[in-house]
Amino acid sequence: MNTPDDLLKKVISHCKEYGFIYPSSEIYDGLSATYDYGPNGAELKNNLREYWWKAMVQMNENIVGLDAAIFMHPSTWKASGHIEAFNDPLIDNKDSKKRYRADVLIEDHIEKIRGKIQKEVKKAAKRFGESFDEEQFLNTNPRVLKNQEKISSIQERMKTLLDDEDLKGVKELIEDLGIADPVSGSKNWTDVRQFNLMFSTELGSLSEGANKVYLRPETAQGIFVNFSNVQKTGRMKIPFGIAQTGKAFRNEIIARQFIFRMREFEQMEMQYFVKPGTEIEHYEYWKKKRQQWHELLALGKEKYRTHDHIKLAHYANAACDIEYDFPMGFKELEGIHSRTDFDLKGHEEESGKKLRYFDPEENESYTPYVVETSIGLDRLFLAVMSSSYKEEKQKDGSERTLLSIPDFLAPVKAVVMPLTKKDGLPEKAREIMSSLQTELMCKYDEKDSIGKRYRRQDAVGTPYCITIDHDTLSDNSVTIRERDSMKQERVNIQQLPQLLEEKTSVSHVLKSLSAD
Repeated sequence: MNTPDDLLKKVISHCKEYGFIYPSSEIYDGLSATYDYGPNGAELKNNLREYWWKAMVQMNENIVGLDAAIFMHPSTWKASGHIEAFNDPLIDNKDSKKRYRADVLIEDHIEKIRGKIQKEVKKAAKRFGESFDEEQFLNTNPRVLKNQEKISSIQERMKTLLDDEDLKGVKELIEDLGIADPVSGSKNWTDVRQFNLMFSTELGSLSEGANKVYLRPETAQGIFVNFSNVQKTGRMKIPFGIAQTGKAFRNEIIARQFIFRMREFEQMEMQYFVKPGTEIEHYEYWKKKRQQWHELLALGKEKYRTHDHIKLAHYANAACDIEYDFPMGFKELEGIHSRTDFDLKGHEEESGKKLRYFDPEENESYTPYVVETSIGLDRLFLAVMSSSYKEEKQKDGSERTLLSIPDFLAPVKAVVMPLTKKDGLPEKAREIMSSLQTELMCKYDEKDSIGKRYRRQDAVGTPYCITIDHDTLSDNSVTIRERDSMKQERVNIQQLPQLLEEKTSVSHVLKSLSAD
C-alpha cells in the first residue's frame, strides 16, 4: 500500500513519463516550482477548465465571462489592499535553514490534535459496533472534549494574534505549543516576519522612464474594475456574476509539493454581485452549489471537507475553504468568500469613478456586495491525478498502472487500434478514426501487441479502446474495451459515435448539476 509520500512521488513520476507535466526549462536544469503541461496534461487541464466554465457560465443565465489583462494599473493594487496587506507571516528554522508560513505550522499542529480525536472515534466505533453513536461520543468523551478544548484555545489565540499582527506573539505561540521543524525536528526558530507576495516589474522602453507595475496576484481585481463595463453592456441585473479563468503570480517563498503551490498558477474565479444584506444567503447558496460541483467529479466524497476560516481576510465577513485530501493531507482546493463591498468601494475611492448599481425596482443606487468562488486549476489537476492513480494486480499475476480519470475529463476519450498492420485493417481503422475525431479527442495506435497497447492507454487514462479485427470487415462491428472494468463488447460501427458521446460527454454531468 502506498504511503502518502510514496503516492505523491509516483504521481510526479507518472506525470512526466506519460506526458502530463514536465519540469519547466528542464534542459537548463529547471526552474524551481515552475512546470509545463505536456500533451496529455494540456488536454486534461482544458477539460477541467471547460467543466468549470460550462457549469458556471453556460448553465447560469445571470453569469457572464471575462478575460482581463494580466497587467493592470498600479493603483489597482493600492485600492485592493494588496500593496499593504498581501503578506505571509514567515518563520525560519535556524538549524534546518527551512522557511515556513507560521500560521500553517500552527494549523498543522491543530490537525495533529484532530487526528487524535479521529483515532478515539475509530477505536470506539470498533469497540461498540453498530450501537456506536458518534455524535454522542464526540460530545461526552473526556479525552475528546479535552482535545477539542485545546483546538478552540489555539484557534482563538492565533486569530487574535494574526488580527493584531502580533508577530512576536505568533512566535511565542509556536514555542508554547512545542512545534518542531517537520524536517529536522529542531525548535530553534527565528522571529516571524511579514513578506509581500507580489511580483513587480517595469512597464516602458527605458528604465528611467518606466513605470512600476505588478503581475496580478489574483484574477478577481480584473473583474472588479470592469464591473460597470460588464453591467452596462450586458444589461445585467443584480444579482449577477462575472467569471474568468487565467494566470496569476505570487512570489511564494515556500513553493513546494509539486503543482500544489507554485509561483505561476491558474485560477478559476467568479464574483457574484448581490444586494447588501443578502450576501450571507448567497454565500450559503454558492457554498452548497460548489460542493455539488465537486461531488460530480467523482473523486470520492470522503476526500472532501469544509473548513471555516479562523482569521478572515481584510475584505471578508464570511469565508470557508473546500479542502481535499491530497497525498500530503487535507489542503485548500477552493475558497468561497463574502467579500462585502470592500473592492468596489476601494476602487471607487482610488479612481474617482462611480462603481454603483441603480436598482430600478427599488429606485435606489447602491454599491453591491460580492460573493466569490475561487478554485486553483493546478490544484484541481493534482486532485484528479492523485485520486485516479492506481496500481492493480491481475489474476494472472501481472500488474497494470492506470488512471481512472472520469470519462468526461479524460485527455483522450478513445483510441482506435487495428489488430494487425495488414489485410486492410489499418485502412478500416483510419476510416473509423476519421468519423470520430471531429467530435471527440481520439488517438490512433497500431504499435506493439494489443495487450501492450491496452496497458499504455490505461496508464494515460483513456476510457475506451476500439479494436478493429478481421471480422470487422465482414460484420461492420468492432470490439470496445472499457478501461476500469476491462470488459469488452461487440458494437456496430454505426453506433460508435453516439455511444462514445453518451459515455464521455460533459453534458450528462452538467444535467445532473442542473437537476440538483
